[in-house]
Amino acid sequence: MTLERGSLVLVDYTAKVKDSNEIFETTHEEDAKKSDLYDPTRKYQPRLVSIGEGWVLKGLDEALANANLGDKLTIEITPDKGFGDRDPNKVRMIPQRKLGEKADNIKVGDVVEMYERPGIVRYVGSGRVQLDFNHRFAGRTLTYDVNILKKLETNDDKITSLIRRRLPIDDDKIKFKLVDSTLEIELAEETFLSEGLQIIKRAIANDIFKFVTTVSNIKFIEGYKPLQPQSQQQPQQQLKAEEKPVQSTENKHT
Repeated sequence: MTLERGSLVLVDYTAKVKDSNEIFETTHEEDAKKSDLYDPTRKYQPRLVSIGEGWVLKGLDEALANANLGDKLTIEITPDKGFGDRDPNKVRMIPQRKLGEKADNIKVGDVVEMYERPGIVRYVGSGRVQLDFNHRFAGRTLTYDVNILKKLETNDDKITSLIRRRLPIDDDKIKFKLVDSTLEIELAEETFLSEGLQIIKRAIANDIFKFVTTVSNIKFIEGYKPLQPQSQQQPQQQLKAEEKPVQSTENKHT
C-alpha cells in the first residue's frame, strides 16, 4: 500500500549519527538503553507521522512519501535535509561573566541559554566562553532504521493517536465519544496539571479537525473525583455526630 501525502502512519525507528554511530533518537526501549538517552519514566512506542507535513526531518519525510506500508528502510540523510550545514556565524565568543551566577562552573559540552536560544559551550578560558548556536548535529550525516507499522484508517485510531501525540498517556486513559459531528474528549485527571494544557487542547482540536473531517465540534470534559472514597468519608461524619456533647436530663433542685 503506497503512502500518499497526508497519510497518518505509525513508525518505529532508531536514528544515529553516521560517522560515530551515536543514537540520538529512538522509539525502541532496548536501543535507548544502549545510549545515554534512556529515560525509565518514558513510554517507548511507535511515533505518529503525517506524511509530507514536516512532522519529521525533511529527508525522512521524503523517504516515507516514497515508501509502502510494511517497508523496513535504512535511510541516509545528508545535512541539507537534516539539521542543516554548520554556520560559522553562529559561533560567538562572550565574556564568561555574562553567564551569571553559574559562570564559574561552566565546562565544555554544557548547553546554556543565551540570547533566548540554546548554545553549546565549545571553549572556556581567559575569562571568555565560546558558544556554538548551531544545532548539535548540524553538518552531520544521519541514518534512520525505520519500520512502517500501520496506516491509520478509522476515525477511532486517528483520534486516539492524535490525542496521544500531544498528551503522552496510556491508551486505556484516552476516553472519547463521537456522536454525529460532535466529539467529546474526557481528559484523565493526571493531565490537569500539564503545563500549557489550554494550548495543548487547542492543538489537539486543530489536529482532529484536519484529519477527521467529519468532526465539526469538540468538547473537552474535565471530571474530578473526591480525594477519599465516599465509603471512607461517611464514618468520619458519623463520628463527628457522636462526639457532640449530650445534654443532661437530670432535674435540678433549688
